[in-house]
Amino acid sequence: MKILFEQIRVIPVLVFPDPNHAAATAGALIDGGLPILEVTLRTDSAWTSLANIIAAYPDAHVGVGTVLDEDQMKRAKDEGAKFAVSPGFDPLLARAAQELDLFYLPGVATASELMQARRAGFRFVKFFPAEAAGGKPMIQSFASPFRDMSFCPTGGVNAENMADYLALSNVACVGGSWIATAQDMAAGDWTGITAKAQAARSAAAKS
Repeated sequence: MKILFEQIRVIPVLVFPDPNHAAATAGALIDGGLPILEVTLRTDSAWTSLANIIAAYPDAHVGVGTVLDEDQMKRAKDEGAKFAVSPGFDPLLARAAQELDLFYLPGVATASELMQARRAGFRFVKFFPAEAAGGKPMIQSFASPFRDMSFCPTGGVNAENMADYLALSNVACVGGSWIATAQDMAAGDWTGITAKAQAARSAAAKS
């Protein structure tokens, strides 16, 4: 799974106020060349949105974000999610993901959290909140002491700064919500979402 993240390089982070927008949004992103989709558990409609995407696009790589406890991790697996993402590191969640055989990106923001994730067996983690936690300089500073770790920065990553992150040798991919916003969905601007996905994929390919 990590190889796919490294190949695609841009992961849309999706917040669905309305689950009826989920399948159309996913289709627009897939058409734009972004088949890895993170559905965040930030709304009451998140699980329905996940189910709608999986039903419409069973071959897409759809995961669950903002996973905070073991019950959510188990439900993600049961619902057919291909991966799970958390904003921070929790040893119990890490163990649950490993027991469920679910690909998992725990979040880190400090060297101490990174050491804990590494001790738990992870070599690919989410760096969150990227901009607030030090951005590109912070990730660069991790490169020497943590030579076997790679990152997916999210949080403040956008079309303007994504190339700066992707240029770093220890960044495998980036995640962000700018490609498919709530405004895009409410307007039904599927062609606009596809265009932004294509632009992001093209920019990533040049980084």
